[in-house]
This record gives sequence, C-alpha cells and structure tokens, in this order.
Amino acid sequence: MTDLPALLSALSEGGVRFILVGGMAGIAHGAARVTFDVDCVYDRDPENLARLAKALQGLSPTLRGAPPGLPFVLDEATLRAGMNFTIDTTGGPLNLLGEIAGGGTYESLRSESIELSLFGQPCLVVSLGALIRLKRAAGRPKDLEAIAELEALHDETR
Repeated sequence: MTDLPALLSALSEGGVRFILVGGMAGIAHGAARVTFDVDCVYDRDPENLARLAKALQGLSPTLRGAPPGLPFVLDEATLRAGMNFTIDTTGGPLNLLGEIAGGGTYESLRSESIELSLFGQPCLVVSLGALIRLKRAAGRPKDLEAIAELEALHDETR
C-alpha cells in the first residue's frame, strides 16, 4: 500500500527537489484512476542527490524485484552512478527518474510544473499538458488509456 503523505513528507522535509509525474500527478489534477506507485523526476545536482539519499534512509529503500538479501545501499554514490531507480520503501513503491521519456530532466520539466499543496506539503506537479505528453511518450497501454481522461481534465481547466 502506498503512503503518499509519508513519501511526500520525507522528500519535502528533506529539501529534495523533485517533480511528481505519472499516475499520482494525474490524481493531483483530478483524475480518477488508481495507481500504487509514486513517480518523480528528481534534480541530479550533487547536493540534491545527497538530500534525496538522506531523506529516503528512514523509509528503508530496497530495489524492487531484486532477490531478497541482495546488497543495496541507496546513497549519494549509488544515485550518482545510476539514473532511474524502482524501489520499494516503507511508504510504498517509488520510481526515481533522473530522466523521463518525452520530458527529459528535472530542469527541463521545471517550467512545465506547478506547485500544489498535497497533504500539507508543497509539491511540484507536472502540468496536465506535459503529463499527457509524457504518457504518450511512454506508450504503454495503461498510459495510452489514461490520456482520454487527462485530456478531458485539461479541456475543463482551459
């Protein structure tokens, strides 16, 4: 089960620069779809990598789908050496994206994001227009199915 308030609190209170994307971003904009993971594009600046690693330590991060007991430490060096990570935490599944198809990096998505208050935490969320573009670029059946609802929400907000 996903504890979105716990995940957002850890990231926000840790001073991590990130943008909420994916299904949770759609929900933040009013979509009715259900999702069980949290997708975020994070800033790869070295200081932010250190804050991200520190913020997640209290959530016991492990690699999703890895064999039990596989040694894994989510620290600044690990984040610097990789790009995208699918992890499980005590707050639920979290996908850390250093780069995302159709959108690029944190810096390239920053101007297409808005700040919302989610569970009392300030959070950057990708705009509906950008989210639709990201879903198209991902091209997975579940993403393509979500586009019609997102486009309807986008039309309502214009």
